[in-house]
Amino acid sequence: MKQKTIIVGTDFSKGSYVALELAVDIAKKIHADIQLIWVCREKMLYTDDQNNYVRNLATQKMDDLCEKYQAQLEGTTITPMIMQGKVAPMLAAQAEKANATMIVIGTNGASGFEKYWMGSTAVRIVQEATCPVLSIREGFNFHKSLERILVPLNMSTNSRQKLPVAVKMAKAFNAHIHLLGQYENNSQAQTVGIYMKQAETFLQKQNVTYTSETMLAKNLPEEALTYADTINADLIVISTEQEQVLSSLFIGTNAQQFVHHSLIPILSVHPADINSLAR
Repeated sequence: MKQKTIIVGTDFSKGSYVALELAVDIAKKIHADIQLIWVCREKMLYTDDQNNYVRNLATQKMDDLCEKYQAQLEGTTITPMIMQGKVAPMLAAQAEKANATMIVIGTNGASGFEKYWMGSTAVRIVQEATCPVLSIREGFNFHKSLERILVPLNMSTNSRQKLPVAVKMAKAFNAHIHLLGQYENNSQAQTVGIYMKQAETFLQKQNVTYTSETMLAKNLPEEALTYADTINADLIVISTEQEQVLSSLFIGTNAQQFVHHSLIPILSVHPADINSLAR
């Protein structure tokens, strides 16, 4: 069986260090290799000497990080990789090449080595990647156990397709799943109720502990995030619900709101690519 691989993007900010720590924890749980990637921006106004200095400094930082975390991995490896170009397409391309299980990134690293990981960049990575993307904000308390996973379900036909990924994470961390059914008007309530019953049956067959609740919600992401706070969730698993715009695919508005605004780690799953982490 092919070895699992986790792609971790870094910009040497506090947020990306938190992301790397969580990625290492996941790698230990699912026995995966890690490819730690720093993307050097395409040449702009820098001299060759400046570019060489930045690259050498990044190489040393990457080597130090890999040496530190390799000691925590048993039977798997962490490998440093330096690439040049634009962050989102480079990470997405490497993830596809490596048949990666997931990409892990830190967001809002404005105080770090490079100001890459703002919400808009995280959204572009989610949009371009062909595997689940875990985005983590700098303030996330990594040292708290991953105990509660929120899985919002709504009227979207793709909404339930993220469940196998949520189950994989729940089993890896012995976590409890909170199903949250959301409907925007009373006419949707019955359909969402059916979806919730189907989801509950699936979780029962997977022997995963869960609770379920439904709510009327005018703003699905906003009210799901509020609910996540009330249950002290450690992870939210969402579907990107991709939308076709002209000739390109863009992640849905709801998914963008989650990635931009959540203080809790978000695992974004493309409906067409649910087997990546669940395999």
